[in-house]
Amino acid sequence: MTLLEVLALLAIGVVAGFINVLSAGGSMLTLPLLMFLGLSPQAANGTNRVSIVLQSVAAVASFFRAGARHIGLSLRLSAPAVVGSLLGAWLSLQVSDALFEAILIVVMAGSAVLMLLPQPRLDTRPLIAERLTPAVYLAMFAIGLYGGFIQVGVGILFIVVLYRMLKIDLGQVNAFKVLIVLLYTLPALLVFVFNDQVRWGYGLVLAAGSMLGAWLGVRVNMSPRGALWVKWLTIGVIVAIILRLLLG
Repeated sequence: MTLLEVLALLAIGVVAGFINVLSAGGSMLTLPLLMFLGLSPQAANGTNRVSIVLQSVAAVASFFRAGARHIGLSLRLSAPAVVGSLLGAWLSLQVSDALFEAILIVVMAGSAVLMLLPQPRLDTRPLIAERLTPAVYLAMFAIGLYGGFIQVGVGILFIVVLYRMLKIDLGQVNAFKVLIVLLYTLPALLVFVFNDQVRWGYGLVLAAGSMLGAWLGVRVNMSPRGALWVKWLTIGVIVAIILRLLLG
């Protein structure tokens, strides 16, 4: 690995970590970079998970220090998502790439519409387990199913659904999302490790940058205008994903 490659991994890692914590979609930057540096698509996918896991650890720790400590609720929300992801991964082997892209465009367009709708009236009651209705758990399973099936933009769906269903501030939604993404990504990383599709040198250098970006993202998220950052960055990422798919 050359010095230029190290600097590129660090720089892109910072940007991707910032985007992933505040919204989602940082992998649109990291995966092409890893493949440009010579990794196969499978190895790039596995190596990228190292960065996602470590940036999520950094973000969860930063949120915890900042007072966002709903770990028990995040674990409850993660369970159906992980189960759904296993089924989604199996389904992904049964359909064509064209259907992948069609589903992704429809889901991302729907997410953009939901983000642009007027803000729901926030529910100021204490966020306790009793507020996690069967509909919320079903939605988490469905997002997990989608994530195992396609993966791209899954963080966006977590943001949109939790925002609309729990009616909590977007900054608080993000605190839930990063822990869910961490728990959701770990099993997938282990699969890639088991199949020798992780290049640890690249992954750890990329992770060093993404962890710094994650820390910066948490600082912005917890600021007075954090919810606006989350909303408009999420919409921007959705537009970028749709344009990339439509324009090839």
